[in-house]
Amino acid sequence: MQDTRERAPEAPEAPGPEARAWPPPWPLLLLGAAVLPGLVLYLVGRWGEAPAVQAWRTVALSVTVQAVPFLLLGTALSGAINAFVPASVFTRLLPRRPALAVPVAGAAGVVLPGCECASVPVANSLIGRGVAPAAAFAFLLSAPAVNPIVLTATAIAFPGRPEMVAARLLASILAAAAMGWLWLWLGKEEWLRPAVRHTGHQPGHSRWTEFRSGFQHDFLHAGGFLVVGALAAATFNIAVPPSVLDTFADSAWLAVLFLAVLAILLAVCSEADAFVAASLSGFSPVAQLTFMVVGPMVDVKLIALQAGTFGRTFAVRFSAATTVVAIACSVLIGGVLL
Repeated sequence: MQDTRERAPEAPEAPGPEARAWPPPWPLLLLGAAVLPGLVLYLVGRWGEAPAVQAWRTVALSVTVQAVPFLLLGTALSGAINAFVPASVFTRLLPRRPALAVPVAGAAGVVLPGCECASVPVANSLIGRGVAPAAAFAFLLSAPAVNPIVLTATAIAFPGRPEMVAARLLASILAAAAMGWLWLWLGKEEWLRPAVRHTGHQPGHSRWTEFRSGFQHDFLHAGGFLVVGALAAATFNIAVPPSVLDTFADSAWLAVLFLAVLAILLAVCSEADAFVAASLSGFSPVAQLTFMVVGPMVDVKLIALQAGTFGRTFAVRFSAATTVVAIACSVLIGGVLL
């Protein structure tokens, strides 16, 4: 039979002399907190004295310092337009026929500064207020690439080379218009899932508060990508062996395709990408132009923004088509002007 009698709980074993011999942990933690940071700083300082690290630091700081003023001005103007310019201005200026509205919307990016992060919600708002999707997409692609801030930054990044500024302007407008017309020809409504969000002034809210919040959001958001892009560009210039670069740089087509993919992955803000492109001096001018045309139209953060706003189906098809069209326009215009 099973023994159902309750057993008395066993008394815990007394700790042995070895267990009682360990010192309290706090002195060791304090000692580690005092020694480890100094050791880390010493090792980083010794490592930072290496020539390659100094060159990496110089490239990263130069790209960032040159680009920050243009990023600051561009996001400030973008926030001012968002807060103080009525949305009805866009619908009054665009022609009613979508085929004519596409190039007008693409050219409007020349006088309406804005970063690519803000262009997606603005295009979504335009569609929700009656603007043809083809025209809204043309504006979405052109505004971050051909606005005055970006063109001025390009002129400073490539001193004495006005043909680079002209090539960027023409190639970007051509690519934006071509994508708008391509949407009119092949686009389908079921690919588009607009989630309309208000991006302009909201009644009852302070315009200055909207300007401040929009400027702060755009600058911090784009500034983070700028720093990442500058660090990646510095790493690319220092860490990649020259033999690997020569493999791509010596081939005209491989150089173009390589910098197009690099622009998509780095996701540098359009106000700063000219300085990153100029730092890639081992590549041809056409390849550098491709980097500046593809980046503001297609990159990893834009694909995510488009997927969240218009749907994954649209983002995949639109981004793939835009990449092909932007590369083709860059090669066409660059081959003529550069």
